[in-house]
Amino acid sequence: MMPWLRGRVLKVLRSARGFCGPHGQPPPLLDPQDIVATWEAISLGRQPVPEYFNFAHDVLDLWSQLEKAGHRPPIPAFWWVNGAGGEVKWNFEQLGQQSRRAANVLRDTCSLQPGDRMMLVLPRLPEWWLVSVACIRTGAVMIPGVSQLTEKDLKYRLQASRAKSIITSDSLAPRVDAISADCPSLQTKLLVSDSSRPGWMNFRELLREASTEHNCVRTKSQDPLAIYFTSGTTGAPKMVEHSQASYGLGFVASGRHWVDLTKSDIFWNTSDTGWVKAAWTLFSAWPNGSCIFVHELPRVDAKVILNTLSSFPITTLCCVPTIFRLLVQEDLTRYQFQSLRHCLTGGEALNPDVREKWKSQVGLELHEGYGQSETVVICANSKGMKIKSGSMGKASPPYDVQIVDDEGNILSPGEEGNVAVRVRPVRPFCFFSCYLDNPEKTEASERGDFYITGDRAHKDKDGYFWFMGRNDDVINSSSYRIGPVEVESALAEHPAVLEAAVVSSPDPIRGEVVKAFIVLSPTYSSQDPEKLTRELQEHVKRVTAPYKYPRKNCPRRFLERSKGVN
Repeated sequence: MMPWLRGRVLKVLRSARGFCGPHGQPPPLLDPQDIVATWEAISLGRQPVPEYFNFAHDVLDLWSQLEKAGHRPPIPAFWWVNGAGGEVKWNFEQLGQQSRRAANVLRDTCSLQPGDRMMLVLPRLPEWWLVSVACIRTGAVMIPGVSQLTEKDLKYRLQASRAKSIITSDSLAPRVDAISADCPSLQTKLLVSDSSRPGWMNFRELLREASTEHNCVRTKSQDPLAIYFTSGTTGAPKMVEHSQASYGLGFVASGRHWVDLTKSDIFWNTSDTGWVKAAWTLFSAWPNGSCIFVHELPRVDAKVILNTLSSFPITTLCCVPTIFRLLVQEDLTRYQFQSLRHCLTGGEALNPDVREKWKSQVGLELHEGYGQSETVVICANSKGMKIKSGSMGKASPPYDVQIVDDEGNILSPGEEGNVAVRVRPVRPFCFFSCYLDNPEKTEASERGDFYITGDRAHKDKDGYFWFMGRNDDVINSSSYRIGPVEVESALAEHPAVLEAAVVSSPDPIRGEVVKAFIVLSPTYSSQDPEKLTRELQEHVKRVTAPYKYPRKNCPRRFLERSKGVN
């Protein structure tokens, strides 16, 4: 981009209304490649972050104008299927209209003001993406959560976040009703359903009646955009806050270089909407003009995924390693992926054997990436880069990633230590703001000039990072982060449990699973171990999210009757 053009784009970005100008006024019709290059320069830290930024207004509405001017292929911006014939397709203009309707529902019906917090607990339904964009348009802070949250999980999250509104589906609404009286900040409940429920407002009905006219709230780049709850070794899950810019602009570069997206691509990420990778997809695909493809996928089914890849023109696929482990167990030679050209994975360690099987049968590399709820992409095997099997890749700009000791001193190549990101003298803009209401945890996450990720690795002489494990005891099972204390607390509520210790155990499919060692109460010591094992597993599923239950169900290992057994 020529200097005068870059200056023009940056000047518009820094203006009070961002790229698009006042509502209704068309944006400057610059070449999309130049615009994306400017966003990329900010993402890489080569240009300053604008004072004001709003992803819906400055990115999505701009693409809508560029689309009208013929600067984008005639593919959807959002494409959803349910596997039973149901389908939703929106281009950027239609996405804008629908999300403005949703924004009016949040503002007028829910009375949400900038900075108010809203929980989004939905399966892979189009409404999740609409409400996410609507939160950005209104300045509300979205708090995504997985649909497996229990009453206890929901109560904790609603109380800790002081969320004023929640949107969910039929399956979760009864759980919300059971605890809503204990959540005084919760004022409105939206239901995504074709039926009604007492005490809830039907979002689909409200959306149909809402106006398509809505003026985006003027948000500063550092205003909050999202909160994610993340598990730790001790205590309850922490609240990680991200800003409008950290997510809104922080994924543009990785979207181009790791995900290798263009305005002609159709990108399918199978991640659950409650995890950060769903947001990573949103904020990497749409700035690059790409289409987000979604399959409702009520449960993970390898054949459904493979048939979908064969039936739709999906160019880019991202799954956690657990899913790729399932896919390579199928006969992949029976499927034809005519459009697929790029594959990615992350969220847990990738087994080199899985990578080799996928590559030999499909003919495509698996490009592994690494990041956290607190960050954007930290390391990645970018497109065109030499891949060393088993490595997380190299540091992803603008991060300066190092291996450091416990005092924050940089270690030499080959030495194992803490994976760390430099935050001094300059903190990267694409970084979490803080652990909300927990300054001690925020302070403890830094040592010297670095943020400590909690993961251990070593870096080789070529700059590739090799994951070794966690510093703490967090269990990463199919990319679900599980804090041992949460499971131990759930077990302790059962009268059979005198003491409980939870650890990680290797698993060929999920990578790790929860394994529990139990000291039984004397009155339960004579009960049938297999029956009691099942009872305790079901108990954990009821008390906390079902994915956290102990899966190692060999009675002699799950139910130990004395201490010191390993």
